[in-house]
Amino acid sequence: MHSPYTPMDFGLDETLVMLRDQVNAFARGEIAPRAAEIDANNEFPNDLWQKFGDMGLLGITVPEEDGGSGMGYLAHCIAMEEISRASASVALSYGAHSNLCVNQIKLNASPEQKAKYLPKLISGEHVGALAMSEPGAGSDVVSMKLRARKDGDRYILNGNKMWITNGPDADVLVVYAKTDPEAGSKGITAFIIEKGFKGFSTAQKLDKLGMRGSNTCELVFEDCEVPTENVLGEVNRGVRVLMSGLDFERTVLAAGPIGIMQAAMDVVVPYIHERKQFNQSIGEFQLVQGKLADMYTTLNACRAYLYTVAAACDRGQSSRKDAAGVILYCAEKATQVALDAIQLLGGNGYINEFPTGRLLRDAKLYEIGAGTSEIRRMLIGRELFNESR
Repeated sequence: MHSPYTPMDFGLDETLVMLRDQVNAFARGEIAPRAAEIDANNEFPNDLWQKFGDMGLLGITVPEEDGGSGMGYLAHCIAMEEISRASASVALSYGAHSNLCVNQIKLNASPEQKAKYLPKLISGEHVGALAMSEPGAGSDVVSMKLRARKDGDRYILNGNKMWITNGPDADVLVVYAKTDPEAGSKGITAFIIEKGFKGFSTAQKLDKLGMRGSNTCELVFEDCEVPTENVLGEVNRGVRVLMSGLDFERTVLAAGPIGIMQAAMDVVVPYIHERKQFNQSIGEFQLVQGKLADMYTTLNACRAYLYTVAAACDRGQSSRKDAAGVILYCAEKATQVALDAIQLLGGNGYINEFPTGRLLRDAKLYEIGAGTSEIRRMLIGRELFNESR
């Protein structure tokens, strides 16, 4: 996971450079050697979580007074990128924990909820998740059917969630449910669910094309009892909770494709020196050099866009269209760069002794999860039209 060429200097400050070096060294030593095995066995690497916690990565955006590292979203992106470079599936679970769960609690929880849940999530003792999608409610999230009925000092939840990253392993989950089914988007409430709550269970672990080892499953709520103090934010204001973190979610997750693209470069650059045809390295052929140039410029264009959007988040200037734009652009480019890597390796790119097939399978997820490419395009176009009225 060392670049054999001189990478572009993006002018990051000393703290961020140090963070990158530390995460890179950890990922290179602890994650990369296991990446193929994690993919093949489809097993979640639980032992990494407390190591992430020891490094301060799980609460990277949480203020120090709440036990976090007090850094920001650009730092979060850099950590996500370097972990993805070693294993995209480990990074996806890391992002689901540190951003979708921990960051949402940081943004919306009461002081009592933060004191109760953040310490073990930040230390890595607990695994976190977020549950929004359902079997019949993916892009149309407002059509969710999970019902939360008030019953004295608790809510009774009935229904299902689907495709939940970290679901089989999570100790703490942020879950959205309908508290007023007739009110549409104004009748959704967010809850903090604990693994041990009565009536809560996980169903089958899903056998996915890629991101294997980042465990995903269906959640089942059968008269699940949730105390009223576990409402996250306000009753019937769950969409506000959801939207408060959505731009940050898309921005941080966009670092996953960046890491995959860098991993593709890590494979390709040495290979074009080592592989000989017609008595010379294939890297001497202009068509190979052209494809390599496209991969390199695409990676740096994506990285520049991401770092700009993440820095804007840190300044309190997040942009909905650019948060959607950066994950749209990076996700689709990562799929193409992975395909280019396979092509440059030829027959070797198509066998599983080389990681390029895994990179492609992992990259494709980012065009589907956290809002499909189609939804992102719709959102960007709508924002541009409305802003220009």
